[in-house]
Amino acid sequence: MTPIGTAVVCGAGAMGSQIAMLAALAGCDTTMVDVDQERLDSAMDQLEKRCARGVARGTLDADDVEAAFARLATSLDLDDAASGADIVIEAIVEDLGAKRDLFQRLGRVAPADAILATNSSSIVSSKLADITNPGRVCNMHFFNPALVMKLVEVVGGEHTSPDTVEAAVELAERMGKTPVVVRREIFGFIANRIVAAIFDEAIELLEAGVATVEDIDLAVTNGLGHPVGPFALLDLTGIDVNVGIKKLEAQETGDPSRGPATTLLDLERAGRLGRKTGRGFYEYGAS
Repeated sequence: MTPIGTAVVCGAGAMGSQIAMLAALAGCDTTMVDVDQERLDSAMDQLEKRCARGVARGTLDADDVEAAFARLATSLDLDDAASGADIVIEAIVEDLGAKRDLFQRLGRVAPADAILATNSSSIVSSKLADITNPGRVCNMHFFNPALVMKLVEVVGGEHTSPDTVEAAVELAERMGKTPVVVRREIFGFIANRIVAAIFDEAIELLEAGVATVEDIDLAVTNGLGHPVGPFALLDLTGIDVNVGIKKLEAQETGDPSRGPATTLLDLERAGRLGRKTGRGFYEYGAS
């Protein structure tokens, strides 16, 4: 199998930009595509700052970073960028309609043998495969912040060819990541299903008056050795993000009890969305 040499990443948000940098660091000629030039410019600026910090800490090599930036381009023209791609990784808004529109377009403009991967942790690739070449479609789920977190979940559905899974695993390894193969599509894959169970139990303990937010987080960090407690992690990822995930989980499973807890809904209504708004389960000051 020919190694992946040319990558396109759709979306210049925090995840998309860092995935693009990982591809460039792995030796791929990489193009980061977005519909907004200001977002692309901001993404490149943030990458330069992140990588400078990595070099200063010794986690990145200065020559490797310089070479990666030489391989990393930005573009507003998806059709042109995707036309020569070995892999396209989607990291746009977590909306099925938007993703289907994108994959349908990629099916027209990307090479027939290009891998089309979604970074989604909640929308499985079988929901996208029917509108393009299904054997080349998979989930390639990175974790935030992608430049730091080691895990990549590679998920193939029944439609995904073994070669596609193998190529995605090989690329993740070249990126310095630890890939795990999820052999069957399931909502939340592995890591997020486990952390969701922790979130659910933590909120249940809080709502039952068993312990405070602070003490539950202390129990998890000091008793279980987790680097951050469940409520601090919910604030970090975003209350609204987790509300959306729980709504989708209830929809996907057909079980209304799997929907967002009252506590999460109350925080969302109050605009307490976590670190990004300065308030969530904890107070962080002005956003």
